[in-house]
Formats: sequence, C-alpha cells, structure tokens
Amino acid sequence: MTDIAIFLMDLGGGGAERVMINLAQGFAQRQKSVDLVLVKAEGPYLSQLHPQINVVKLESSRLISSLPRLINYLKEKQPKVLFSALEDTNFVALLAKKLAGVSTKVAVTVHNHLSREAENATQLKRRLTPQLVGWFYPWADYVIAVSQGVADNLIQLGVPAHKVQSIYNPIITPELLQNLHNRVDHPWFAPNQPPVILGVGRLHAQKDFRTLILAFAQLRQQQPARLIILGEGEERSALQSLIQTLGLETDVALLGFVSNPYAYMAASAILVLSSAWEGFGNVLVEAMAAGTPVVSTNCDSGPSEILAAGRYGQLVTVGDPQAMATAIASTLATPPDSQMLRERAQIFSLENALDQYQHLCI
Repeated sequence: MTDIAIFLMDLGGGGAERVMINLAQGFAQRQKSVDLVLVKAEGPYLSQLHPQINVVKLESSRLISSLPRLINYLKEKQPKVLFSALEDTNFVALLAKKLAGVSTKVAVTVHNHLSREAENATQLKRRLTPQLVGWFYPWADYVIAVSQGVADNLIQLGVPAHKVQSIYNPIITPELLQNLHNRVDHPWFAPNQPPVILGVGRLHAQKDFRTLILAFAQLRQQQPARLIILGEGEERSALQSLIQTLGLETDVALLGFVSNPYAYMAASAILVLSSAWEGFGNVLVEAMAAGTPVVSTNCDSGPSEILAAGRYGQLVTVGDPQAMATAIASTLATPPDSQMLRERAQIFSLENALDQYQHLCI
C-alpha cells in the first residue's frame, strides 16, 4: 500500500504546484512511499523530482476525463492518504474517492482566498466555486488551508469547522537556500547600478502588477531605480503597453518564467507583492529567506500573517500606487535587519509543515 498520493493536473510553474512538490520531496526523504499522480506529465518542475517519487501518468487530455483512471488507481493502489491542490483538481479527487469506495483519506489543500477569487472572476466556473466548495468539501477527510484567512473563509462558505486546518506553506527547503546563492547574469545587478525592485508571479489580474508599475513610475521620479517582474501570463501585452505609455522601457523588464527566481530575490534591493488577493504569499517568505526586504499589499489573505501585521515589512492598501511607492522608498532608505528577516522565514520551513501534515493525517 502506498503511503501518500498527490494528485495534480500537471507540474506547471505555479506556487501551489511548487508547494505540493516540496511536500512530496519531504515525505520521500522521510522514507514514505509517494506517488505523484498527474493528469498530464508535463511542466517545468517535472525534472526536479526526487528519484524516490513514483510518477503515475494518467495521460488524459482534460481533468474531468482523468476521473475513471484516477478511480482505477485508487482501487489498485489504495494509498493511505490522497492530497490534492487547486479547486477543480480537489473536486475530481473527492468524486473519485466517493466512486472508488476505498478507505483512502482525502486531504484537499486550498491555496487561495476563494471568495475574493470569485468576486474578481470572469469565468462562470470560478464565480460558482464558493457554492461548489460548500457542496463538495464536506466530503473531504481534511481541508487544509494555507493561511488562517483562507481557513476562516472556507468556514464562511459552509465547510465544517472541525475539518478545516490551517498549515502554512512549506517554503524554506535546502534547495531554496542553495539556489539563493546562485549568480544572476543580468547587467542591472552589476556593481554601482541603481537598486532593483522585484515582482514575482503570474501576469494575471490577481497579482495586480499594474499597480506595482504605477508605483514604480512615481518612485522613479524621486530616485534612480529599476523594476524586474518575473512570471508569464495573459496580462503581458497590457503591462508592456503600460510600461511604454509611462516611458519606462529602459527601466522595467518583464523577464518571463525563470527556473531560479530565488537568485533574483537575493540580488534585488526589495521584493514587492502587489496582489489584489492571495492565499498565502510564497514570494514574501522566499525573499525574506535571502534577507531581502519586502513590501506587500495588505490583501486577503496571508501577507499580514507572514509579516506579523507589518513587523517584518510594510503593508499597504490594495490598488494604491502612491502608498506603495512611499513604502518602497522608505524601505530602501531604511531597510530592516536582514538576519531578523531570515529568522522569521524559518517559521515557514518544509520540516515544520511536514510535522503538521503528518500529525494531522498520516
């Protein structure tokens, strides 16, 4: 019998996928047998897997069409616990368990503030997610939220409180700490260059890089600086147009997806999370692990928990470029102690998360 199965659509370059891989690696290193069950065996993280992790390829073209194969997998392997991440995948995992009639426990993990996501959704499916959560998630054995704010929202949506547990994301790993020391081959990080402000995330409305660019334009009027944004997504052309309209082409770079964003975090003067909403805010912890100062929106939910209500980095109102520019400028002028930031980041370690997951459901 397999100890742990983790069910995902693929290994795309998102934060939730990174979290689940970290868990898989950690469980494998603790001598647990781990199956990584993928609808599609593709994505940039595929090459980074621990050799002890067994990749199960369902090889379906769509998530819903993988349901019969997932049912067969559960009947054949009967893992002790099945973890899944992201709502569509969670719904399929719960349905598969119900139809398979096995004793496997299902733990769905929730990585976003679902009410905020639904309010800002353009797709009907996303707008209906809170209602679907109220129907499906009571079937789960465990509902694991990545922050207390996400947990509170799930309970508001009708998930039984006794099934909801908040466990912070496993961010700090030996691999991350090693990657922080890699050199960044970009001329903006050469000696005696202006400070680099960094944003990291999908180019999506949720991350609100528009506000970060507008804030940078105001900062740029006060002092020399540069802005790098790492990530890819559907908002690239709109953000590029904004950069051109503001005349910032020589000082702002959209570098797309990079395999080691952590080296950029270590090399930058400050990291800014500009999101309109979040589940947690992984990049804040990753930057703090490098001792790099951070500024974040005080969005629902996660950043205020990570930064202890502003003790470890300034929190600003969502969608306010002026407040963000002011916070960036003051942080650049008087950065917090880097060792204090590193110590705070250690709270969000892989080992801490593994201990909590094992205590809860393994």
